[in-house]
Amino acid sequence: MSQNKKDIQSVGDAIRAMLNSYKLNNRFDEASVIASWERLVGKPIAKRTKKLYIKDKVLFVEFDSPTMRHDFSLHKAQVMEIFKKEFGGVITEIVAM
Repeated sequence: MSQNKKDIQSVGDAIRAMLNSYKLNNRFDEASVIASWERLVGKPIAKRTKKLYIKDKVLFVEFDSPTMRHDFSLHKAQVMEIFKKEFGGVITEIVAM
């Protein structure tokens, strides 16, 4: 049973191809953004986050206090840059609530 190297595909490429065929690529990328929230913003911010969701490429972040929301808004541009480097154009804006 001989296979050509061009027929062999990495697991990541196979999963990406399957997601594309079922048109689930965007949902997978959005889920990756939300799953990476704590890693990218740090534990202190993640602990104060009540809710995260994405709608139309906008990441909505609900915090547990107005003070935290204000503090986050001061650094929102920096956080957006981190997400752009990590995920490209999956999100285009962050809204703190």
